[in-house]
Amino acid sequence: MVRVEEAIEATPEVVAAVQRLVPQLSSSASVPTEADIADIVASPATVLLLARDDEAGGEIVGTLTLALFRIPTGLRAWIEDVVTAESARGRGVGTALTHEALRRAGEAGARTVDLTSRASREDANRLYQRLGFERRDTNVYRAQVSRPIDR
Repeated sequence: MVRVEEAIEATPEVVAAVQRLVPQLSSSASVPTEADIADIVASPATVLLLARDDEAGGEIVGTLTLALFRIPTGLRAWIEDVVTAESARGRGVGTALTHEALRRAGEAGARTVDLTSRASREDANRLYQRLGFERRDTNVYRAQVSRPIDR
């Protein structure tokens, strides 16, 4: 059985789990430091959700970050960095994490929740569609920020 909870502190267990899971999500992303994870947990704009496998002694087998922030048009909610341990895939971890994120976003007052997922992540894309997410026809832009722009 999978149980989802919020990380309320960057304990050694939470730090080790996030550092173990992030490389399974992205080979190009830097592994977050203990300070990075502490910042995420402490921020009022983010909720770090943990999926624990009760059949494996409560081991953390997945994480999801829910970002909630207010803009002039309302409260925005984004799901980011959803990752399930390779050993736990196909067992409902992503579903449990996403359901909890949607519940929390709704409780906070968000009308919608957005996320992005690379096309190559076929299983993840099927999961999101099955959970009611609809693909939007939009352009996503990204700029590399290497240093402040001189004005």
